[in-house]
Amino acid sequence: MNKPRDDSPAYLEKKRFFDSLMTVYGRKTVLEALQDPATFIYRLHLASSNKSADILDDIISLAKAKGAEIIYHERQALARISKNASQDQGVAADLQLRGYKLYDEFLAENKKKNYTLLALDGVQNPQNLGMIIRSACAGNIDGILLPQKGNAQIDPLVIKASAGTVFRAPLLRCKDLPKALGDFKQAGVIVCALSSHAATELKKFTPDAPCIYVLGNESEGVSQEVTTLCNEQICIPMNNGVESLNVAVTAALIAFK
Repeated sequence: MNKPRDDSPAYLEKKRFFDSLMTVYGRKTVLEALQDPATFIYRLHLASSNKSADILDDIISLAKAKGAEIIYHERQALARISKNASQDQGVAADLQLRGYKLYDEFLAENKKKNYTLLALDGVQNPQNLGMIIRSACAGNIDGILLPQKGNAQIDPLVIKASAGTVFRAPLLRCKDLPKALGDFKQAGVIVCALSSHAATELKKFTPDAPCIYVLGNESEGVSQEVTTLCNEQICIPMNNGVESLNVAVTAALIAFK
């Protein structure tokens, strides 16, 4: 059988579809996701050992109404899908989110546009991630660069803290943050690190090109590797001896700048 060319329209369309899928797990999380009109469910995965429960009936009913494929698995197979056997409660769902895409796809679509992004460099607290997503979705942020490693990933705690906005937030996936930031810089994007030691204040910073604000780890800030890639370092002045703000609060200030 002839394999499709890697650059054929049919192959690229299929790849874009699967790149837009996010797997969530846990009964309450999946139910809330299906209740959100912004979500499209591709597949519902259920453990064949699940006992009858009202919440499962509701999940199955909603999934059917959205046209999802429903698949039953042995517990081990479901654990490989959810990647969290201890918390999936026998339920996982592949959701297609309208704002969930690869960063290079966003870059290609916005070559001549002015935009503002957040990039997360080691944000590990799920509640912080959820609140960052919520602020970005509510404010003037066009995307959040979320690396696959080193940061909290989308889980029930993140979804809860985001108040459901994760299902419509502009999340840009990347494997390696320095590589992604380098690609944006080559496209003329200004990359800024938030730092309490910087001389330039956020409220006085007015970039004349697309801009990425990098938010660092809760205790260590932006990593040295990422700092060396940045064009600018930006601070938020503190009063009364306060050294820094929570990273989610910083994200909110940037989102509504």
